[in-house]
Amino acid sequence: MTHVTEHTSHLAYLTSRQTLPMAAAAAVHFAVLVTKWSVRKRTRRQLTRLEAAQLRDIGIDRVTALREGTLPFWRP
Repeated sequence: MTHVTEHTSHLAYLTSRQTLPMAAAAAVHFAVLVTKWSVRKRTRRQLTRLEAAQLRDIGIDRVTALREGTLPFWRP
């Protein structure tokens, strides 16, 4: 079984249950939160590294990119 298939089957198992035990629900919530923070940190760092033409393509200027890119990972 591949890693992706295992992940999918674990996720399917979790979502098929009516309710999770409290500790499991807290663990899932924490994992989702940490994942969101990780994605924010990575994408904000990448945003500050885009060239002017790339920023124009997405419709923002350098000042906006730097402001957004320097936000702490925990701020949406």
